[in-house]
Amino acid sequence: MRGETVAEPVNELDGKVTAVPPIGLGTYRTGGYKCFNAVLEALEVGYRHVDTAMAYENEAVVGRAIEASTVDREAVFVTTKVKGYAEFLDRDRLTEAVEGSLKRLGMDRIDLVLLHWWNPDGDMVEVFGALSDLVEDGKVTHVGVSNFSTEQLARAMDASEVPIATNQVQYNPYFHQDEMLSFCREHDVLLTAYSPLAAGTVVDDETLTRIGERYGKSAAQVALRWLVQQDGVVTIPKTTSSDRLRENLDLFDFELTNAEMDRIHDLEGPLSFRLTNDRGAVTRFRSAVGPYVPKEIRDMIP
Repeated sequence: MRGETVAEPVNELDGKVTAVPPIGLGTYRTGGYKCFNAVLEALEVGYRHVDTAMAYENEAVVGRAIEASTVDREAVFVTTKVKGYAEFLDRDRLTEAVEGSLKRLGMDRIDLVLLHWWNPDGDMVEVFGALSDLVEDGKVTHVGVSNFSTEQLARAMDASEVPIATNQVQYNPYFHQDEMLSFCREHDVLLTAYSPLAAGTVVDDETLTRIGERYGKSAAQVALRWLVQQDGVVTIPKTTSSDRLRENLDLFDFELTNAEMDRIHDLEGPLSFRLTNDRGAVTRFRSAVGPYVPKEIRDMIP
């Protein structure tokens, strides 16, 4: 089996066990009334985890929806992310960026702040020093990273005075993260899976559909259950559909078998995913040449 069944992934953070709701609402490329209504309805039907980012330009909308909800703010786990641009990656600018997020969200505290990606021109010691200060000041509860490699995550853990709560990365049945998940488990870091439905492509997967028929569930529900059934994994599917909001939350009345977990892990999906998953040719190429791929080559890579 790929991971022990868990009802609610937890992580030891500074001596306290902090529960992160295993299913959150992603808001990437969602704005305006669609975003507002999706967040508001998500909270009404039971979501308690909302993910946003500076780069999404919807923090203000997310904050207003949470404020308008009948759900108490303290019951909602809010994640945002600071852009990984070099100009934000020093102590003063990072602090200003987080304070900007607080203002846009209309909150005096953010549950989790992530660095959205890492620019090699940044200073990790200064950046994580600033984040640690924000935790000490009570403006941020937990800190983490997004789109970090295992090497970058290891450096972040060394540089940070407070625990790294999570690494938010793409992870779904077609895009594997075996090495990253193993590393995160070894170091008590949650893995937050974005794009858990592989941009919607899993909904037509024959294997997931057949497994779902056994439980009266959709292929998408099987894919999401596969994620949250793994130890130390949470996920943030994005949708603005009322039906999908409810469907994506309806995962905890069935359990996949060990054999089903393995079958899903071994799926390869469309060509684009076979090329870019953790065993794919594109991934191996990028690992070999490093971050500075010539533009003419980078433009040809999906």
